[in-house]
Amino acid sequence: MKFIKANLCDIPELVELLETLFEQEAEFEPNSEAQSKALGKIIPDPKIGIVLVARADKKILAMVNLLFTESTALGSKVAILEDMVVLAESRGKGIGSQLVDFAICEAKKAGCKRITLLTDIENTKAQSFYQKKGFVKSRMTPYRLLLD
Repeated sequence: MKFIKANLCDIPELVELLETLFEQEAEFEPNSEAQSKALGKIIPDPKIGIVLVARADKKILAMVNLLFTESTALGSKVAILEDMVVLAESRGKGIGSQLVDFAICEAKKAGCKRITLLTDIENTKAQSFYQKKGFVKSRMTPYRLLLD
């Protein structure tokens, strides 16, 4: 098993993983064109973020994104963790846990002082997973305004 940064050739497999993820989430819907477009911007530009994958036998088993921004509260670089997904047949083997550990290490290497993430409010399994990794529930409540 390798934990590495994704490359542009990985986009078709990553889009398939995102389809699995977005079918599970109440707030999002799969859109292969939109996902391909976004991945095509993130992967080649480390200032935007990094896409990390777990790969075995040339197949991607899991992915996670770290998107970067600057925090005025901390006066430093921070990351937003998004799109954490493991192939259904690869779940329960510790791959997701190892991938998140890898993402945390990569965020530290990139100089990030915080990682923020969102989970579906009803996905208590994911919330428990992240809590075991040291994430704590924020007192902040997310709001969104779609500008489309």
